[in-house]
Amino acid sequence: MKTRDRVLHTSLALFNEEGEGHTTTIDIANEMDISPGNLYYHFKGKDQIIGELFQQYELALSSTLTAPIEEPLTEEGGDLEANWYYLYVVLEEMYQYRFLYLNLGDILQRYPDIHRRFKRLIQLKRAALFAICQDLIEQSVIEARDHQLIGLVDNMTLTLTFWFSYDQLLHDERDPRITIHQGVLQLLTMVAPYLGDEEMSFYRVCEEIYSSMLQQAPD
Repeated sequence: MKTRDRVLHTSLALFNEEGEGHTTTIDIANEMDISPGNLYYHFKGKDQIIGELFQQYELALSSTLTAPIEEPLTEEGGDLEANWYYLYVVLEEMYQYRFLYLNLGDILQRYPDIHRRFKRLIQLKRAALFAICQDLIEQSVIEARDHQLIGLVDNMTLTLTFWFSYDQLLHDERDPRITIHQGVLQLLTMVAPYLGDEEMSFYRVCEEIYSSMLQQAPD
């Protein structure tokens, strides 16, 4: 791996584990066992590292979020399972760059360019969730009127955006699989009141999986 890529990889790990606000370029250089001068040869400071990491994240998540907008996830007859897997993928990608969400207000205040682009990501999240819910309505998986649909999508977007900061405040550190799976379950919980009996059975399976994961998690 090239030094520049190692800097990004190491920075992302430290930002996620230690917090972006508590990590300096000296910390990054020490973790890599290189001189600060070597790091500054590739990046002029932490701001540039954060900007490049956000660009990576933006490209990856944007590609994922556009999928249900361009083509419905459910096939003829509809089912909830395809959407469950999709939401799991979205949360997994978000978790890889969770430092952005754990220090979101401070980062957006310090980086106006990221603030503008992050707003577009939230709008894209909302559009993706709207497309999913609209497709489920068309497939007769859920029943929701216009005002209910808008409220549902807004609540799901809010939960998706702030799930990791909420989870950290409540539980500190825990198995990321549990964090991600519960995040998906929270999103499905919002959809649950609009589900038919057949789809509710899948939701209950998701609840059982989550309960099993909690039982297996170390104390």
